[in-house]
Amino acid sequence: MAKEEDGVQSTKRILERYKTAESNKAMWVSTFEECYEYALPQRESFFSENPGANRTDKIFDETAVVGVQEFASRLQAGIVPNFARWADLVAGGEVDKEEKLDVNKALDDVTEYVFEVLQNSNFNQEVHESFLDLAVGTGCLLIEEGDALNPVTFTAVPLPHVCMDTGPKDDIDTVYRKRLIRCSDILIAYPDAELTPQMLRDMTENPDRKKAYIEVVYRDYSVLPDERNHYCVISESDKEKIVHRTFDGVGSNPYICFRWGKCAGETYGRGPLMNAMAAIKTTNLTVEMILENAQMAISGIYQLEDDGIVNTDTIQLLPGTIIPKAPGSAGLQPIQSAGDFRVSEIILSDMRSNIKRALYNDMLGDPNRTPASATEVAERMADLSRRIGSAFGRLQAELVTPILRRVIYILKKQGRIEVPQVNGREVKVVSISPLAQAQMQTDIASVDRFLELVMARFGPQMLPMLVKGDKVASFLAKKFSVPEDLLMTDADRQQIMQQAQQMGAIPNATNEEEDPRT
Repeated sequence: MAKEEDGVQSTKRILERYKTAESNKAMWVSTFEECYEYALPQRESFFSENPGANRTDKIFDETAVVGVQEFASRLQAGIVPNFARWADLVAGGEVDKEEKLDVNKALDDVTEYVFEVLQNSNFNQEVHESFLDLAVGTGCLLIEEGDALNPVTFTAVPLPHVCMDTGPKDDIDTVYRKRLIRCSDILIAYPDAELTPQMLRDMTENPDRKKAYIEVVYRDYSVLPDERNHYCVISESDKEKIVHRTFDGVGSNPYICFRWGKCAGETYGRGPLMNAMAAIKTTNLTVEMILENAQMAISGIYQLEDDGIVNTDTIQLLPGTIIPKAPGSAGLQPIQSAGDFRVSEIILSDMRSNIKRALYNDMLGDPNRTPASATEVAERMADLSRRIGSAFGRLQAELVTPILRRVIYILKKQGRIEVPQVNGREVKVVSISPLAQAQMQTDIASVDRFLELVMARFGPQMLPMLVKGDKVASFLAKKFSVPEDLLMTDADRQQIMQQAQQMGAIPNATNEEEDPRT
């Protein structure tokens, strides 16, 4: 075992940090649980309960439940859409300008293969589950090596299962995950585990017994500027480290933790669902009161003179029931309900609008109506990109780029691709998702307005004298994420120009040969 100063932490140190991380997370549990209780009842609870238990007792209005699903679906469609290429690998700043074109073409082929792997994996299903957790504030995605058929596998790790810790740059550099594993399955889960004698006995004597194990991945800062991560598995009951692996390189961390937004000094993120909790609880309380009032309006409330004849314990308000009463007695008299349904409808309308606005579902239109035009969709995406600009930037840094780095790391390890490290210097990730393209619309619109202004003021004949047409076309192609293979290179354009000049020079050359004969 290496020394701690070499970047390897002892079992005691890991467990101490784990307890600290658990204590920090405990301060968030009540807030997280409230969000899951009112808006995500299908997700696992932070408190122990039986699988399949009913968790919808507090839900009287489904606006938040449906809204979170729409939020996750539409965010996925905007950042990592299904069956689409949502990012490009391009040459970084350290690549020579003369070599960038050839490098980009090679990287384009790599990108196509990477997204083929993603589309054939379970990525779309698992990232959607992570986006549901992101609505609360923090998502966690585990990316591991697969098999020959599926090289990469994804797992959306529920937030109750993980604890996180931040490093010196306030980014998440340590992830703790608690797993319950059968004693008979321990070597299946961790083939390289070094089991203690007690664990070996439990495998034969108590094979179905489940024991808690803590998976830890932490960053090693002793090798900076390189990246190294340590992966450990510790038995919680035995306090023994049974697995220790070291991974080097960009993308070696299997856990991708991403946050919607965060306050300074906090580890976990704050999602849009937290901002909507006041409106969600108010809406649920209002609907609950409306249902109670509706029940009273349907079944009625009655007053009765105590005439000594009618027994209230035996009255059944059923069709055809005969209720005796004393002579001169008023009998049963209904009491008019004091509630005003109009006031409650006004409150509900406002609260539901607040919930939709908090979950960014108000500007996206009704998905059940006639499909919108391409222009309308682009405008909505541009509006959404402006409203979630800061969150989109964080997701780009904590989700999009790390996912591609991790997938490329695994594919390189398996010998399926050859590409330099995606470190931003040699190779960088450029998002071309619908939301990213929406943010580029400002640059495109500026160029369009300039071209229109020039033609309107000076006429179309002045446009070639002021604007380099090929450069404008290349700029727009880059903004629209047009593949490099569809565009002509400088060499191709020069060849076409030479061919045109040669074709134009043939008659002149013929005339020059005829002049001496005359």
